[in-house]
Amino acid sequence: MRRLKGSTAALGTAGLLVSGLLTAGAVTAPAADASPAARHGNTQDRQAYGAAVAAARAAKAGIDWQDCPADWSLPAPIQCGYVTVPLDYAKPYGKQIKLAVDRIGNTGTKAQRQGALIYNPGGPGGSGLRFPARVTAKNAIWAKTAEAYDFVGFDPRGVGKSTPISCVDPQEFVKAPKADPVPDSEADKRAQRKLAREYAEGCAERSGEMLPHMTTPNTARDLDVIRAALGEKKLNYLGVSYGTYLGAVYGTLFPDHVRRMVVDSVVNPSREKIWYQANLDQDVAFETRWKDWQDWVAKNDATYHLGDTRAEVQAQWLKLRATAKENPIGGVVGPAELLGFFQSAPYYDSAWASVASVFSAYVAGDTQALVDAAAPDMSDTAGNASSENGNAVYTAVECADAKWPTDWKTWDRDNTRLHEDYPFLTWSNAWMNLPCATWPTQQNTPVNVKTGKGLPPVLIVQAERDAATPYEGAVELHQRFKGSRLITERDAGSHGVTGLTNPCVNDRVDTYLLTGKVDARDVTCAPHATPKP
Repeated sequence: MRRLKGSTAALGTAGLLVSGLLTAGAVTAPAADASPAARHGNTQDRQAYGAAVAAARAAKAGIDWQDCPADWSLPAPIQCGYVTVPLDYAKPYGKQIKLAVDRIGNTGTKAQRQGALIYNPGGPGGSGLRFPARVTAKNAIWAKTAEAYDFVGFDPRGVGKSTPISCVDPQEFVKAPKADPVPDSEADKRAQRKLAREYAEGCAERSGEMLPHMTTPNTARDLDVIRAALGEKKLNYLGVSYGTYLGAVYGTLFPDHVRRMVVDSVVNPSREKIWYQANLDQDVAFETRWKDWQDWVAKNDATYHLGDTRAEVQAQWLKLRATAKENPIGGVVGPAELLGFFQSAPYYDSAWASVASVFSAYVAGDTQALVDAAAPDMSDTAGNASSENGNAVYTAVECADAKWPTDWKTWDRDNTRLHEDYPFLTWSNAWMNLPCATWPTQQNTPVNVKTGKGLPPVLIVQAERDAATPYEGAVELHQRFKGSRLITERDAGSHGVTGLTNPCVNDRVDTYLLTGKVDARDVTCAPHATPKP
């Protein structure tokens, strides 16, 4: 859900506009008649009508699949193409935008094929175009599913190859060192508030035409248009992290269009959580998982020499942080850059050993290892543009999806209280989201996620100690989607469970996608293997 890199502390600068791909396209009449109320009613009715128009148009047009452009770095035989959607679904005959999609055919026989499986990796702001590469890489976890399904990825609106948005110059966005996220004074807070306000203004200046339409419901409508363009009557979908919220909204808006849906590491879909409270809940969960990592490092002190108790490892972290604040390491790694690197450990236990190794090397005197790991690569212009774009989409979607507090007193009170007990992420998260307090376009009421007529059983997968999307979110979605099944990975906390080796989870995901069958009741699985030093 939260993007790993980028902090509002880095923002507030002006620069060159990253151009979008807005096009005015001729459109045909809708395939089906619609009532005047649908065409001219309230906004929701007009958006629903517009989505039907766009889907009918896409079903007729299909996708002109071609070899992927060389600079997309997608190996053959993956194919690429575009799907055209309305910028504003309430105006389906108005301005159109193009969404990048890619696919690889099923590896089994024609008789085995069950259609397309569409993937979203999260964010908001993540690209799904690497999904078909799981097949070319012969990923064993997905081998059975790949026999039955074409793997289809896409860049959501505003992302990457799909009419990308921008809020600041990418090189300025990544430039280091940034300000320390933890404020020492009211002056520090005022400086961060100024940066957040300037970032919101930069989004409007660079991408103002797109901003009002950068919402999860619109991305869900885009998903339905992609489904239609693929020639699929119903959607097979895999969503991770923010992709679970996209799936939840799709399932609410188009319940009878869903065939199979797997959601992994679940955003709490409650209207009261989207998005301000969800980010505060993250801060608590990150602290818990940060301590899990410290306990593991302490247990393996013979390897890392960072202390044999959690308190000793934390003391080393605070010492490192203080050193970087006083004098940025290598001139570029301050507290913000440290956090950008170290937070991968509470995100994914696959990062536990690598983060601990870099930390250990630094304490042993190898400064360069930490600089190489945590500092931005200013020569990587494409990567920096991608990071800036991802952060812009993250901000635009979360700010537009829901109403945020506009008074600083609320932010200051809530984050000051949380920081006392959960200091690892709290202020960094606050600054990242603070542009939403002064967002320049309309903020909407979140979709009321619920079961609709025709929605089949949805498979929900969740680690019990997930930091980015706390466990309560999976429970909430499970309650809202009647007939769903919840698979809990006990005593585990990696964000993104379905990509890990755990037969208890993997076999059930395969069974569901291949047969539609779920267990008679919810299932609790033992954790996947603990990382080795």
